[in-house]
Amino acid sequence: MKSTDQSVTLLAQQLLDNGFERFTPRERRVLLQIAKRHPVTRNVNHAVADADSLGDRIADKVARFGGSWTFINLFVGTMAAWVLANTVILTRYGTPFDAYPFIFLNLVLSMIAALQAPLIMMSQNRQAERDRMTASLDYEVNLKAEIEIMALHEKLDALRFDQLERKLDIMLDRLASRS
Repeated sequence: MKSTDQSVTLLAQQLLDNGFERFTPRERRVLLQIAKRHPVTRNVNHAVADADSLGDRIADKVARFGGSWTFINLFVGTMAAWVLANTVILTRYGTPFDAYPFIFLNLVLSMIAALQAPLIMMSQNRQAERDRMTASLDYEVNLKAEIEIMALHEKLDALRFDQLERKLDIMLDRLASRS
């Protein structure tokens, strides 16, 4: 057995009162990182960005733009211009291409909604996956912190015990020298 394996098994038994085999793969990975004195933290954004396809990036950008004030302002401006053009301007100076009740505008808005909704859902699914990965990494970091704190408590307890033992020996020596 390697020294790292021994130290991990010892960590598992001492700090968590459990054998190394009983842990989940994630918990084993944390214990190995502790034994090797390596950090557990990873950047979620890098992990997710590596797996992004072109469609994923487009969906994120469409969702980001669709949920912005810029989009709302452009959308309201376009609709106002459409309605104005077809009710006031083109009615006076020619034939409106989409007269009231604006059937063509309704069709365009429906098509935009039909395209935008799945893109937003894709982006939300990816965000949910990113959140799950963040929670998983948070768990690993918290587990490592908890184990490190437990190890520090063990060391402090051992130091305190040694200190008390030395004081007891000194007191016993003093008592023995008095009698």
